[in-house]
Amino acid sequence: MTVKHVEDVEKKNVAAGKDTTIQVLISAQEGPNFALRKFSMKPGGGMPRHTNTVEHEQYVLRGQAQIGIGDEIYEVNAGDAVFIPEGIVHFYENIGEEPFEFLCIVPNKPDEIKIVEEAC
Repeated sequence: MTVKHVEDVEKKNVAAGKDTTIQVLISAQEGPNFALRKFSMKPGGGMPRHTNTVEHEQYVLRGQAQIGIGDEIYEVNAGDAVFIPEGIVHFYENIGEEPFEFLCIVPNKPDEIKIVEEAC
C-alpha cells in the first residue's frame, strides 16, 4: 500500500511536449493493474499528435485545453472525463490562461509512443 502527497512526487519534463511535465503518482511497481500519472501544461503548452499502444482514462483537474482524438477536437475543462482508445492519434493544447492539469490512468502494459507530428 502506498500513500504520498503530489508535492512529494518528482516532476519530469515530457520530452515530446511543450511546457509539459509528468508526475508518476502510482507506478507500475506499486499498482498491479494500472499506473496513475498527473500531467501539467503551462499556458500555450501541449503535446503533439501521437499514438500509444495502451488506452488512456483521464480526468481534468484544472484549466482548459483542446484535445484532438482521431478526427474530432474537444474543448475540455475541469471536471471533464476523457477516454482515448489505444492506437488512436491524439494531441493536447492548453488554450487557457492557467495551467492545464489532468490525471491519466493507463494499464500496466508495454506502451509504444509514436509521434505523428512534431509541432504542438
